[in-house]
Amino acid sequence: MEMEEKLSALLEAAKAEVSEAETLKEVESLRVKYLGKKGEVTSVLKGMKDLSPEQRPVLGKKANEVRDEITALLSEKRETLEKEALEKQLAEEAIDVTLPGKQVTTGQTHVLTQIMEEIEDLFLGMGYQVIEGTEVETDYYNFERVNLPQNHPARDMQDTFYITSDILLRTHTSPIQARTLEQHDFSNGPLKMISPGKVYRRDTDDATHSHQFHQIEGMVIDENITMADLKGTLELLAKKMFGEEREIRLRPSYFPFTEPSVEVDVSCFKCGGKGCNVCKQTGWIEILGAGMTHPHVLEMSGVDSKKYGGFAFGLGPDRIAMLKYGVDDIRNFYLNDQRFLEQFKRKG
Repeated sequence: MEMEEKLSALLEAAKAEVSEAETLKEVESLRVKYLGKKGEVTSVLKGMKDLSPEQRPVLGKKANEVRDEITALLSEKRETLEKEALEKQLAEEAIDVTLPGKQVTTGQTHVLTQIMEEIEDLFLGMGYQVIEGTEVETDYYNFERVNLPQNHPARDMQDTFYITSDILLRTHTSPIQARTLEQHDFSNGPLKMISPGKVYRRDTDDATHSHQFHQIEGMVIDENITMADLKGTLELLAKKMFGEEREIRLRPSYFPFTEPSVEVDVSCFKCGGKGCNVCKQTGWIEILGAGMTHPHVLEMSGVDSKKYGGFAFGLGPDRIAMLKYGVDDIRNFYLNDQRFLEQFKRKG
């Protein structure tokens, strides 16, 4: 058959050209020449339409054999040239294989993430749930459900970014508490939760404030919960974050969603309460706000405030990190400056 002879001739020609190839570029050119879509083998096979049905399988088998053999020749030649190139490079370049390799720098969790994980671990150990929610909220859940109705003056303290007249970037993680509270079945036990996440406020008056920061709010709702339970919980938190020798004090304050409300101070971890520049000579540092959950908040979620009560608190991991590590500008946490962040790399 004339076409079989053409294929045999192609194979012999390919063998000769592959054996004479001296570069990988030449090998690639030969692959395209013989095996490409418009290559020599394909050109021969175009004549199969003129063959009888009995002849086509015979030619097809021959074509496959030729293609496989040329492919093997090219592959072998490529490996030979690559090996020769490597040997030449090794001969020209002095490589000391006993030298230690380059050290790979490992990443690390952000200092704020570390603080939040410490706090989450503490409360998980006390049987709390960690519940997260969306950063875009409705005005109803962000304000009204935490006892901040329309035109309430306390809203001015939480001026935020509105997307529409009713949709906004949350100013605190309290909406998660409201949503969880209305779904919780108290026949299954008390509600013990913390809600971490980013919050947003139009508050950039100085280097200690940012329009975006983190918050962790906590809530416990059950029968017979008292202020003593709140104080014991926050005392444990203060010791965990700032040292076992720390003490706390509660000062009367005002929050719309708690009654009574308190500001919580921790004894200064720098001077031990004697007075220094960190605590402004008072011996105490304010760290968070808290209080007993307001009955209106419970009633709006369908919880019987005469039977159930509880406490709530809110703290800022950013502020905790600033105090713990002596950072004087909150913006440092968000600049991604490795010289700053590497100071907080965990050991081990």
